[in-house]
Amino acid sequence: MDVAGGLAAAFRAKGRVATVAVTGMAFHKPVLVGDIVACHSAIERVGTTSITMHVEVWVQRGGGGATGRFKVTEGVFTYVALDDAGRKRPVPPA
Repeated sequence: MDVAGGLAAAFRAKGRVATVAVTGMAFHKPVLVGDIVACHSAIERVGTTSITMHVEVWVQRGGGGATGRFKVTEGVFTYVALDDAGRKRPVPPA
């Protein structure tokens, strides 16, 4: 989940980011061996130097189909944009 959110945050920040907080984790159902896992992320907020992402994990189970796909976990991840020296920097405009 952190990687999925971090990739999207880095794309929006146009550079490196680091995870600074994970809040609001909810585990709805277990992930089982054989499940096909997909992570989806969406920007919740862009601050001066930070980006907050909502990340969901969905699985496809039992051969697929509409009844075999459901959300198992979700959480809110906050990332800070970093410069080349590893210091926080402003997130550029969209």
